[in-house]
Amino acid sequence: FEGRDAAGKGGAIRRITAHINPRQYKIVALPKPTEEEAGQWYFQRYVNRLPKPGEMVFFDRSWYNRAVVEQVNGFCTEMQYQTFMSEVNDFERMIQNADTYLIKFYFSISKNEQARRFAEIKSSPLKRWKMTPVDEAAQGLWDEYTRYKEAMFAKTNTENAPWKIIQADQKTSARLEVLEHVLEVLPYTS
Repeated sequence: FEGRDAAGKGGAIRRITAHINPRQYKIVALPKPTEEEAGQWYFQRYVNRLPKPGEMVFFDRSWYNRAVVEQVNGFCTEMQYQTFMSEVNDFERMIQNADTYLIKFYFSISKNEQARRFAEIKSSPLKRWKMTPVDEAAQGLWDEYTRYKEAMFAKTNTENAPWKIIQADQKTSARLEVLEHVLEVLPYTS
């Protein structure tokens, strides 16, 4: 699950997992890499969290942090960014070749809706903790985020691992669209 800050990624994940056996899924929302992780191959921290047979893993932001968030905010070098962009499609192909289904969602919201959600988060004592310095800068960096998001789509929207773009200004319809897509893509018996 990728998308702009406050786009509703976490809420959609919670709705999907609400009726799944908790032994059969994990939600992964990784913090900033440790010093040790920063010295490793970039994808290594994600490989260690990929699903086992019969398990689902929901990445609340994934390796695509490097393609947009890290690049826009100066958390990676240009060389690290270019290396990521040259390796990511092969990495995803390897995941799929290991009989793992890969679904990539991008939650797209308007600038006005993001501003409205940020204001709601800031005013709520129950949600205030969600606001980070990266969130605080997001509106001012809107065009940069857009530029890198479009570059990410151009390079990584492949036939074997396409992006499913979710229009997320309306949370309920966005969540339903995600659920419908998961049910279309994953084989299951009813």
